[in-house]
Amino acid sequence: MASDPRYEIVVSDDRELEGPLLVGLSNFGLAGLTAVDHLTTQLEFEQVGHVRARNVPSVAPFEDGTPRHPMRLYAAPDRDHCVLLGEIVVPVWAGPALADAVENLAASSELEEVTLLHGVPFPHGPDEHALFFVATPEYRDRRLEGTDLGPLRGGVLDGVPGEFTSRSLAGELPPTGTVVTPIHPPGPDFEAAIRYLAFLREEYGLEVEDERLRERSESMNRYYGELADRMEAIEAGGAEERHLPIDRMFM
Repeated sequence: MASDPRYEIVVSDDRELEGPLLVGLSNFGLAGLTAVDHLTTQLEFEQVGHVRARNVPSVAPFEDGTPRHPMRLYAAPDRDHCVLLGEIVVPVWAGPALADAVENLAASSELEEVTLLHGVPFPHGPDEHALFFVATPEYRDRRLEGTDLGPLRGGVLDGVPGEFTSRSLAGELPPTGTVVTPIHPPGPDFEAAIRYLAFLREEYGLEVEDERLRERSESMNRYYGELADRMEAIEAGGAEERHLPIDRMFM
C-alpha cells in the first residue's frame, strides 16, 4: 500500500518570519517560478529553509556539480517578505500535503498573507495578456483594492492553488490570493514572468528590475521566430519535391 505524501518546511534560521509569503512553483510556462527566482536573486533574499518531501517524486537540481533542494524558502534581508520557490512539480494529489506544511509554517510565524503566482494556458486574445485574481475577501480588501487586476470570471482551482484557497476560506491559512496570467508553452514564458514582476513592484514595493528577463524574452522570441521560418521553408521544400520525378537510385 502506497504511503501518503508528506511535505515539511524545515526552517534553518531562528529569526521570525513575517509579512507576505510569495509562492512560485513549477507548472506550465514556469512564469511564477521564473519571477520569484529572479526576485530572490536580484534582491539578494536569504535562503532560510527548504521543503523536505516524502512519498512524492523528487529531483536534485545542481549547478557546477553542487546540488540544491528543489523547494526552498527565502526571506528578504529585513525579513518582511518571504518566498517559497519550487523547481519541481507538485502533483495535484499532493496539494493537501504541501498545504499542511505551509499551514504549519504560518502557525509558527507572523506571515500575514499568501500570494500564489500561477500561470495557466487558457484561451485568450492578444489584448488579454494581463493579470487576473482569485482571492479570498480579506486578501482582496488588503491587497487588491484600487489595483488594475480583474477577477478571473469562472472555473475551478485545483492542486496547490485550490487547496490553499480552500484553507484560507476556512481560516486555516492567512488571507490568500492566486494571481493568474495566461501563459504560452513551451519553455519559460518570460513575458508572463515580467507581468508578475510588475505586480510585485506595484503592490509590494519590491524594487526588482526586469531588464535581464526582457533580454531573454527577446532572445526566445527570435529563436521561435527563426524556427518557424525554417519549418515553413522545409514544408515549402517538401511541397516542391512532391512534384519532382522520383529518383530510385538509392532505394
